[in-house]
Amino acid sequence: MTDQYGGPIDESCVLTEGPWTHRFVGANGSRFHVVEAGTGPMVLFLHGFPEHWWAWHEMLPAVADAGFRAVAVDLRGYGASDKPPRGYDGYTLAADTAGLIRALGERSATLVGTGAGGMVAWTAASFHPALVRRLVVLGAPHPLRLRAAIFADPRGQFAASTPALKFQLPRYEHVLTRDGGAPVEELLRRWGGPQWVAGPGFAAYAERYREAMRIPQAAFCAMEGYRWAFRSVLRLHGYRFVKLMQRPLVTPTLQLHGAADVAALPRTAQGSGRYVVAPYEWRLLDGVGHFPHLEAPDVVLGEILRWTKS
Repeated sequence: MTDQYGGPIDESCVLTEGPWTHRFVGANGSRFHVVEAGTGPMVLFLHGFPEHWWAWHEMLPAVADAGFRAVAVDLRGYGASDKPPRGYDGYTLAADTAGLIRALGERSATLVGTGAGGMVAWTAASFHPALVRRLVVLGAPHPLRLRAAIFADPRGQFAASTPALKFQLPRYEHVLTRDGGAPVEELLRRWGGPQWVAGPGFAAYAERYREAMRIPQAAFCAMEGYRWAFRSVLRLHGYRFVKLMQRPLVTPTLQLHGAADVAALPRTAQGSGRYVVAPYEWRLLDGVGHFPHLEAPDVVLGEILRWTKS
């Protein structure tokens, strides 16, 4: 690793020591960096964009102390996980999650996903229901709700999705990493709730995410997930994905959403329960933006433990 905004960054920047263990696990043909604490039934945490496993660093010891095996992963393309040029479609990301549960020696897990990781969690629970015991989704509408709202709500969700639409531009990853990753911080400021953005911990989070996005290929890989989501609308495998996602979810699902989320609007997320036939709860969090796990960690922790134990 070199000076603050100078040369290259390497994956060691995400291997922060703490009350947890770093491991590398092979799953679905790739190598994933996982961070775990505790023993017991597994709770698997999936971060969003523009994050990496560190998004859950406060949750891991707390969930472990409550009697669970808490595991946070760097998703494909992020942090210290493999960064292959392909595999950022919904099918493969769901298979990565299923493969990780098995590779970690578990028959099933509670899945907690936020933002883009929440989209992966919805998909994994839909495609691999036997492996997902309970589902907790933060700041992420069901993928079909989001897709519908982008087209049906031009002044709302379509306008809110403008940053992600820019990700479609070729080589936009070079924009994301310029000035030491300053555009990453701009997105955090834009999407975060005002109290969190103005709070004492924001600068440290922003610096970590700016740094991790400058790991070689990380920004390109992060863009590819968004690119697939948009391009697949016009393609046959996207049509098949929609058909498969229409199957009702049989996993008990808790959906937490920030009332001040300007990236995935609450009105977009609110209809997601129609895709769940199992027990389902929706909770709107006042004053919270797109990062509930960082903005209201105590509330989110309490809800995760309540849902996992129920």
